[in-house]
Amino acid sequence: MLVTGHTGFKGGWLCLFLKSLGAEIYGVALPPVSQPSLFEVAHVGAILNSTLHDIRDLTWLKRHFQETRPEVVFHLAAQPLVRTSYINPVETYEVNVMGTAHVLEASRGVPELRAVVVVTSDKCYDNREWEWGYREIDPMGGHDPYSSSKGCAELVTAAYARSFFQEAGSTSIATARAGNVIGGGGLGCRPADPIRGYVKLAEFLAADERGFRGGWNFGPADADVRTVHEVVGMLVKRWGEGAGVAIDSSRHPHEAGLLKLDCSKAERQLGWKPKLDLKKALTWTVEWHKIWLAGSQDMQSLTAGQIQRSRELAEATSPD
Repeated sequence: MLVTGHTGFKGGWLCLFLKSLGAEIYGVALPPVSQPSLFEVAHVGAILNSTLHDIRDLTWLKRHFQETRPEVVFHLAAQPLVRTSYINPVETYEVNVMGTAHVLEASRGVPELRAVVVVTSDKCYDNREWEWGYREIDPMGGHDPYSSSKGCAELVTAAYARSFFQEAGSTSIATARAGNVIGGGGLGCRPADPIRGYVKLAEFLAADERGFRGGWNFGPADADVRTVHEVVGMLVKRWGEGAGVAIDSSRHPHEAGLLKLDCSKAERQLGWKPKLDLKKALTWTVEWHKIWLAGSQDMQSLTAGQIQRSRELAEATSPD
């Protein structure tokens, strides 16, 4: 496996998940942005072949793909924040759009490559702030540079797939669209349910199941669609003494007030649906951070343990 963005929050969780399945993993990314980071705290670098390099360097990236010869690629490297995209819009497009094109271009030169999963965002959709969830066939869009860059990444991926990966036996390519994810080590508040979806999707793609190419939504159950205020309140309650909320009343750039995904396609065709409900996810997140702050346990073992618990939960409640 080759994972771009392995030093990020979701990238780190994904690598630990893949390691629990016995995968040999190569990672390509820039150094972690947040300090401390999940990558450092959970010693993610110790379980894979980690290379710190910029995916905007196409010549180097093509050479790295040739040297590592991955069978599956998970592309998560990105500028991941709406607020940052207002400050650095050009860099956001360079990383999220051209970075995706570079990964796909490098993929063309690896005959052994069976599947590519490009992870974008729920913000790739043309958001009208409807009450119902967006489906994979709904149009791309984006009000801000980050959101539109993810819509562009979807279009670039679709164009590459149609132009260069249509022959029988060619690499199968799909995109995965998920919303904000909570979990241990998410120090920017950005575990395992969408990642389980990414891996299941890659399994179908690697089996050359052509019907699984294209876009896929991975989001919470309807009962767990909550406002930020509600989520923060639930988190404060679980943390207990010393936790509180401060509201910043100053002016801020536009962010969508409502964005919901329709995940019925993943449930119907992949057999995937969220199994870790919001209450349990918040409880596990608080557990992770309290143990980290106390310095009472190895955080890689703790994170791997939560991954194993999530897999057992999914297997106990799923026919597959």
